[in-house]
Amino acid sequence: MENTCRKAIHVVAAIIQSDHKIFATQRGYGEFKDGWEFPGGKIEQGESSERALVREIREELDTEIEVGELFDMVEYDYPRFHLSMQCFLCTIKTGDLVLKEHEAARWLSKEELDSVDWLPADKDLIEKLKRASIW
Repeated sequence: MENTCRKAIHVVAAIIQSDHKIFATQRGYGEFKDGWEFPGGKIEQGESSERALVREIREELDTEIEVGELFDMVEYDYPRFHLSMQCFLCTIKTGDLVLKEHEAARWLSKEELDSVDWLPADKDLIEKLKRASIW
């Protein structure tokens, strides 16, 4: 039987693409500090997923993005919560990806995707990205 008491967290993530690479960030705080992920965050009340993603990337990276198609919907059970993560393909409109909350970032080619330690919820997404025709 599914644990209905577990908190559900709904987030959006940006798979930012440029020159056949994608942008990955390393968490600088919290329970999952040092893990690698795609930047993004929680959807606020009344916000669309796309608007939330634009806001989060502006806040976290001082960059304006163009949100493209939904690439994947990740559902993952962490010990203390259930994560629902909408992952959108994105491109940069303006800005230089300034790290305000992350401790590191890298542009990764398809061959470099396994070179960082992804957070558990991102691992299946990485496998899908390897097989995708976005490269």
